[in-house]
This record gives sequence, structure tokens and C-alpha cells, in this order.
Amino acid sequence: MSPKSLLRHKEAVSSLEDLAHGKFHMVLPDQANLDADNVTRVIMCAGKVYYDLVNWRAENERDDTAIIRLEQLYPFPKEELLEVLQAYANVEDIVWCQEEPLNQGAWYSSQHHMRTVADMLKDGLGRELKFAGRPASAAPAAGYMSVHTEQQRQLVEDAFNL
Repeated sequence: MSPKSLLRHKEAVSSLEDLAHGKFHMVLPDQANLDADNVTRVIMCAGKVYYDLVNWRAENERDDTAIIRLEQLYPFPKEELLEVLQAYANVEDIVWCQEEPLNQGAWYSSQHHMRTVADMLKDGLGRELKFAGRPASAAPAAGYMSVHTEQQRQLVEDAFNL
């Protein structure tokens, strides 16, 4: 399942070659041409928030941040995520970013898996996993477009600046 907005998003595309001969990837590494030695922050996400994060990074010229997409949450792809994270030897911060409130979405059910992978990094520094998203809420949406827009702007900025 996918949000309808991604059906029309100009960057959410696959080539015919990928569709015909490709395969499903549980973890997608950063697609930008970043120097891995300069990356000090990794943002992990799933879904359409990825495109907001990529746009913010480009607008703010942040080449110190890699954005990794988790395409499968269960069973959690620990080995695949670890392999992608190990490409960034100088990572200081690891952040999970989601649009859903703190008590909903992937964070609620998968944060222990993400912490396990962060602890498995070779250097053994055991980085704290940070959360960037909406505050806990009984409702999945704010109810007002202006509040939603402000929360979305804030969670994207938090992902880069926590």
C-alpha cells in the first residue's frame, strides 16, 4: 500500500529495467552522491516523508546527512540495515523520522530493532537512536491543514538538527 500522492510524485519512479528484472530491496541506501567520510548523521525513514527529507537536504545543502529508506519492517532487515550503516564510518547521530505520531507508525513497533542495529556497528560506540516526528496523539492526523503543515515542517527540520 502506498499514499496516493506517491502515485503522482515525479521522483517516485522505477525504470522499466528495474520492473522487469529488478528485485525488492528491504533497505534502500542513500541515492545522493555523498562522500561517505563526510556523513555524520543518518536519517532512517519509510514512506513519503523521504521526499520531504531529500528536498530539505538539497535546499539547505547538507552533504553531511545520509537518508536511508526502510522498505520492509517485518521481519525487520537487521543485516541489510547494518550493511548500509557500516558504509558511514563517521556517523555520530542516527535518527528515525516518521510522519505518524510518536505512539503510532513504525517507531512504536520497530525502535528496538533499530537500536539493536545501531549497537551492532563495528566501532561499538552505541549511538543513541533519536526520534523526529509528531508528538504522541490519539488521532493519526492533526485535523487542521495549517497544523499538519507546521508539524511536517518541524519534524523534517528536527530530523536534521536534533
